[in-house]
Amino acid sequence: MSFGGIADDYDKFRPEPPAIALDWLLPAQCEVAVDLGAGTGLMTRALAARANHVTAVEPDDRMRSVLAARSPEVEVVAGRGEDIPLPTASADALIVSSAWHWMDHERAVPEIGRVLRDGGRLGVIWTGRDRGTSWLQADEWFADAHAETTDPREDAEPARGEHRDIALLDPTLFGNIETDLFRFTRSMDMPDLVEWLTTYSRVIMASDTAKDLGRARASAALAEQFPGESRIDIPMRSLCWRADRNPR
Repeated sequence: MSFGGIADDYDKFRPEPPAIALDWLLPAQCEVAVDLGAGTGLMTRALAARANHVTAVEPDDRMRSVLAARSPEVEVVAGRGEDIPLPTASADALIVSSAWHWMDHERAVPEIGRVLRDGGRLGVIWTGRDRGTSWLQADEWFADAHAETTDPREDAEPARGEHRDIALLDPTLFGNIETDLFRFTRSMDMPDLVEWLTTYSRVIMASDTAKDLGRARASAALAEQFPGESRIDIPMRSLCWRADRNPR
């Protein structure tokens, strides 16, 4: 729930999913889509351009408030992966964007299976900086903030080119499991890039002193590596996983 305290910054600085990844995640026919763990609606807005009806499910009131203000055309409800307030067999697709690692999978997977129609698509995606980029040393710049906090889930991303494991537990629920990796470039103003790096949980929960030290290190390093530049191209990647709901 730490993200709610920076909901506006989260919406401003976090990356949107690339179109090519979303096209791969969604089924060919998608009338009803669910964005689970929707945050401020970065994925929700992308889904709204592709599905006739979108429901965004988000547990944090502050994140949900920004989502509703930014996406008035979609249905926004309070809920979480372990308790989705939607009817059984009501969705053609359910997408989890950078939120799967926050869920209790033993409870969330059967609940997702309940909400999806037969043949419906579960898609999971993590979009972030390419951690193989040599000049983008965010962990080093914000080392003091990381040292002050203990929950590694937000920052424990896979190595370059690898995929997270999706533990379905019940192998009868889903089939046609596939993974893919999509690379793209994000262009950002240098101050915005620095602020983006503060929107991860271990930095959010750190002291103001640790955050400011990180900002100063990041700004100095970027100015040294990109002298005279105000805007930087950042190598990005989306790690994607998809599966189809087996017939009941």
